[in-house]
Formats: sequence, C-alpha cells, structure tokens
Amino acid sequence: MPYSMTAFSRQTQDADWGSLALELRSVNQRYLEPHFRLPDALRDLEPVYREALRQRFSRGKIECTLRFEPAEAGAAPEINDARLEALSQALGRVRDKLPDAAMPNALELLAHPGVMATERLNIERVKATARELFDAALSDLENGRGREGERLAALIRERLDGIREQIAIVRQHLPTILERQRAQLLERLETARTELDPQRLEAEMVLLAHKADVAEELDRLETHVTEVERQLGQKGPVGRRLDFLMQELNREANTLSSKAIVADTTRCAVELKVLIEQMREQIQNIE
Repeated sequence: MPYSMTAFSRQTQDADWGSLALELRSVNQRYLEPHFRLPDALRDLEPVYREALRQRFSRGKIECTLRFEPAEAGAAPEINDARLEALSQALGRVRDKLPDAAMPNALELLAHPGVMATERLNIERVKATARELFDAALSDLENGRGREGERLAALIRERLDGIREQIAIVRQHLPTILERQRAQLLERLETARTELDPQRLEAEMVLLAHKADVAEELDRLETHVTEVERQLGQKGPVGRRLDFLMQELNREANTLSSKAIVADTTRCAVELKVLIEQMREQIQNIE
C-alpha cells in the first residue's frame, strides 16, 4: 500500500508541571526534510526526534512544533517550618559566638536552600512525556499518510483502467487503421499522378505499415500499466518507482502520437497523455 506524504497530527498532555502540545505537519518533498521548533529547555530532544522520523519515513518535508507551558507558581508558597527552625537555631549559635556578625534578613532566609517547600520543576519528567507525545504523533501521522495513500491509489487505479480502455480501442481498430492509411497513401499518389514501380510502391507500403504499426507501443503500455498496479501493492516507499513508470508511459504515448496518421489513434494518444499526467500529479504526493 502506498503512503502519501501529506498528513497532520496534534497531541497534547496536561500535568502538574504544566502542559505540552506537539504538532507534526507533513507535505511532499523529494527527500526526508525535517524541521524542528522546540523550546530551549527541551532542545536536546531534537536528535531523538530526528532519528525516530528517519526510522519511520523516507520522504517528505515534516515540521515538528513543540510548545511547553510550565505550571504557574502558587500565590502563597509553602515554607519548610522544620528547615526554617533548624536555620534559626544555627543563626542563634552564630550570634552567641559572633555578636557583631550581620544576620540575614527575611528574604535572604527564604532564599536559603530547603526553606521553601515548593518542588522545583523536574525537567526529566517533561522530557519523558514529550518523547511519549512524539511517538503517539508519529503513529498518528503514519496512519494519516496511509489513509491518504489509499485514496491516491484508488485514483491512480481509475486512470489505469482508462489507459487499458484506450489501448483496447486502438487494438480493436488497428487493422482498420492500417487499411485506411494504405488507402490514403494510394489516394495521394493517384492525385499526384506519381508513377512508381509496383515493387517500389509495395516496399513503400510495407515501410509505412511498419512505421504505423503501434502494436509494440501498445504492448509496452500494457506492461507499464501492470507494473504500476504491482507497485501500488508493494510495501515501503514506491513514489520514485512510480514516477519513473510515468515517464515510460509518457514516452510510449508520445511515440503512439507520432505514429498516428488517422484521427482515431490521435484521439487515443491525447487521452493517454491526459490520464498519465493526472496520475503523475497524484504520484508527486506518494512516498
């Protein structure tokens, strides 16, 4: 099943330390091209994210945006009474031994380690949650690319059926087309009153019939259509192979058009080019 390169995922998490919001946006690109916008406190997650992307995807421009909002501190922070009492006793002993020593004020006491009971932010907990969010977003993005890929494959198969129909039309009318071409040539020769040796005329007719015979082109078109169908059922990235097959299909359609002498073949060749171009546009989004 082919995967599209277009998808979006958003994952969020709220906790006592604050909130995280992670977004992944993916669009078509010839190679894998990740871009990261991470908060400074979580910047060292970029190598982890980059490696995870590389293991999941091979193509696409993927933008990763991570937003972190720390929880606001309470209006009335708690004080560690035991720690403050121990600090007061220690200061009392200092005062007894050094009466002239300057004593700290209240704000300086609050700034002393351990006096405030509020817990400092555990950034490792935030990073662990950010990694979990990224894994969930990757799975969601991959599923989205898969669903879009299924829709693209359905559109391509419709065009493949259209190409088969055009090939069948040309095959059905091929004997009539060749005979009409012969009649047109004879008519032009008669009009021009050109006198040719019968053997030379027959040789010219054989050469024209060979040039106008598009059986080989039709066979190659059918072969390429079968290969496109096979690639759509393969696992893994198939976009580059499909793009190459579009070039080959277009080459055969051009050859068919150049050999066309009658309107029937010309119409089929034009329709083939339209169908191939429609497929090519869809394939640009396939990984």
